Amino acid sequence: MKPRIVVQLHPQHADYDNIRRQVVAAEEIGIDAVYNWDHFYPLYGDADGKHFECWTMLASWAEVTEKIQIGPLVTCNSYRNPQLLADMARTVDHISGGRVVLGIGSGWFERDYQEYGYEFGTAVSRLDNLARDLPLIKERLGKVNPAPVGPMPIMVGGGGEKKTLRITAEHADIWHYFWSSEEPETYPRKSAILDDWCAQLGRDPSEILRSASIGTARQAPFDEIAEHAGEITIPLNGPDYDLAPVKEWLAWRDSL
Repeated sequence: MKPRIVVQLHPQHADYDNIRRQVVAAEEIGIDAVYNWDHFYPLYGDADGKHFECWTMLASWAEVTEKIQIGPLVTCNSYRNPQLLADMARTVDHISGGRVVLGIGSGWFERDYQEYGYEFGTAVSRLDNLARDLPLIKERLGKVNPAPVGPMPIMVGGGGEKKTLRITAEHADIWHYFWSSEEPETYPRKSAILDDWCAQLGRDPSEILRSASIGTARQAPFDEIAEHAGEITIPLNGPDYDLAPVKEWLAWRDSL
């Protein structure tokens, strides 16, 4: 099966009109999904530069696109009550006609927590909260009326080998991690650990799609990454959101 080619539009350093245009343009050139991220301030560049909120943006994307999947890469479990988050995701899923990917992680960007008044805690406590809240999210999704259009896969992001990958094995339909050109052995090693957790929990590891974010698209080893990941995620930063590297990946995919 050909790998999915997706983009992550970093919602920073750009006017929203431009972000919306790029989502539409990405759909037009044939990508499979567009993700954003769930932060309140830029992660690089001007630390106080332009930035937009995740889920209200996704509701707009649901209206202006027709075919692609959309979702956060990833939403921070700490920022919203899990019952509310489930309802928000379900609502955007209906707006989109069933195209939402519910990406979620434990959170890490301390400035978000400090500026918005969330308890930062520790890496362990945030992961414990994620393990606690994912069943609540899934339970709420089973109660809301109307139910999600679906299938609304759950994507868990992160590579922690003792907790994150166990949570992934238990709950996720998609696992996301970063492909490092400096340490290309890391991604397949962590993927194998995920397989081990699946075995311990009685889960078929083939049920979990592997998603890999790359750094510099033009330098990425296309075939090597595709051996280990069924979804290739290309990050794009504002304000330009250059789609040229995405087109290279699409041409490679279509040549398979």
